[in-house]
Amino acid sequence: MPRRRRNPWVATGEIAMWVLWAALLFPAGFAGWAVGHYTSLGKSGVTVIRTVTQKSSTPSQTTTATTGAGTTSAATTGAATTGATTTTSTGGNAQAGKAVFLSNACGSCHTFKPAGTSGSIGPDLDTAPTLDAKRDNMGLAAFVKQSIVDPNAYVPKGYHSGLMPTTFGKQLSPKQLNDLVSFIIAGQK
Repeated sequence: MPRRRRNPWVATGEIAMWVLWAALLFPAGFAGWAVGHYTSLGKSGVTVIRTVTQKSSTPSQTTTATTGAGTTSAATTGAATTGATTTTSTGGNAQAGKAVFLSNACGSCHTFKPAGTSGSIGPDLDTAPTLDAKRDNMGLAAFVKQSIVDPNAYVPKGYHSGLMPTTFGKQLSPKQLNDLVSFIIAGQK
């Protein structure tokens, strides 16, 4: 039995369809990768939840704050603190600032010895604010306050914008903000 011959135009059409399919598939795949890669810059690929609990000198009082991917929810603290009260030129109370620092889970991202925290996502608050304020030609108190209220105004070398929540300016009262700034300034070396 003789072998049946294929129409050459059918074979050429099939090849053309496969080439067209490949030509469209690769750019679409690359575009999807690029969009996904670009939109995930500076964001963790997984949701991270950290809970920080601060115990006060009164056993019945505990302050807890939980942070998630890019958001922070803070519980206000009524916890009593122990030790001397320190007031700085910002008009804030450093001891009250420690409670604000802990209740807003700042230590989950920042290392700061006065708070006993060792986070590594953000800058080390034991040394970075003083150095970065000098690099940005700002006073230390103004720099620390701006870094809390508008964290993308100055992004330290080695870090990306968008890592720190931008809600603290609205979330914290002016007193809490001044207390937090005082606490961070008091802990500088």
